[in-house]
Amino acid sequence: MQIGLQAIGIGTGARPAVLRETARAAEAAGFATLWAGEHVVLFDRAGSRYPYAEEGEFPVDAATDWLDPFTALAWAGAVTSTIGLATGICLVPEHNPLILAKQIASLDVLTSGRFSLGVGVGWMAEEFAALGVPFERRAARTREYVTIMRRLWNQEMASFAGEFVRFDNVRCFPKPLRGAVAILVGGESRAALTRSAEYGDGWYGFNLSAEEAAERLALLDGLLALRHRDRTAFRVVVAPFTKPVGPADLERYRALGVDELVVVAAPPAREEQVAAWVAELAAHWGIRG
Repeated sequence: MQIGLQAIGIGTGARPAVLRETARAAEAAGFATLWAGEHVVLFDRAGSRYPYAEEGEFPVDAATDWLDPFTALAWAGAVTSTIGLATGICLVPEHNPLILAKQIASLDVLTSGRFSLGVGVGWMAEEFAALGVPFERRAARTREYVTIMRRLWNQEMASFAGEFVRFDNVRCFPKPLRGAVAILVGGESRAALTRSAEYGDGWYGFNLSAEEAAERLALLDGLLALRHRDRTAFRVVVAPFTKPVGPADLERYRALGVDELVVVAAPPAREEQVAAWVAELAAHWGIRG
């Protein structure tokens, strides 16, 4: 089981020098993937309930620096050569799918095929309203957008006629280096797991203890089996986030077939402190670079 790091793009991790040093140090230490999340806008007071806190309050101050994840990952990719890069997650229904497909393919090409797309349908209705995107049917919109992006990546000339998007005979280059980009569907509800089983190349479970991950994976296995799929070529990523998880729990996640455990942490404010911080994290989690 690999260990990933979600530490760039937000707060201190949005500072250019800190981001650069975090990427370099994480690669040298042996972390598998650098993850970056997404929100376009935040609010001082939002009525939507944050799903990963008991009180439902979003833990990030609205005035916090939060980089566009594709820009942040491109910056990280430019100073590294082997570490994986991924969104955890990209709010796909908030994007134009043709522009998003172009951004993703461009990032994948520039980083030698190291990019994976973690996708989610979103939870903050106010953000969708600010962007002029209907909050309703966002799951259906996400699925259609994923279909469109895969078609653009795999076909020389593509056409599409769906509920949300129509276009004829377009060419979209460059193509991802491996022909497509792996899509990891995020979310912990039955609906989210169903989406993952239906069209995902993997699943990104967030804020899950080993016990909670076991329950979700049992459901996911059943949903995959209904579609004549299994986890043979399916990537499972779990981030414990707020759960009290430590190195002693790694074997429990490994036994569940988790491919990557993601450590969510904030880097120090000064670039000269980053290398020691990453090295300490790697030692804590038993990573050998």
